[in-house]
Amino acid sequence: MDHVALVDDPIDHAALTESVRSDQAGAVVSFLGTVREMTGDRRTVALDYDAYPQMAEAKMRELVAETREKWPVVNVAVEHRLGHLELGEISVAVAVSAPHRDQAFEAGRYLIDELKVRVPVWKKENWADGTTEWVHPGVESS
Repeated sequence: MDHVALVDDPIDHAALTESVRSDQAGAVVSFLGTVREMTGDRRTVALDYDAYPQMAEAKMRELVAETREKWPVVNVAVEHRLGHLELGEISVAVAVSAPHRDQAFEAGRYLIDELKVRVPVWKKENWADGTTEWVHPGVESS
């Protein structure tokens, strides 16, 4: 069973990972994107995420469908948080189960990489110097 959601509350990564486990899968891979302090040589104090929910969730479902075409995944769960996030908080989580570890790793990597490029979620960097900057999907590096 697949799960795709944009959420306002903190992501429960343990529950998300647990939700993809299956007797049919020998591997479960999860990825957490978190708010980091340094972006290049600039200090981040917080991030704000915004999206057009219907469009973003539709793109997320499209990515899950593409992932299923490429790998024999058993279950997939993807959540992206919206709103104001402090340092260390989880902004995005991807969990994938598959029969074998290579399949799970490859599918999970594909999902997060494509999500960052194709899903219309916008991020505002709140810098330590008091300035802010909106970063559009696909522009930032890892």
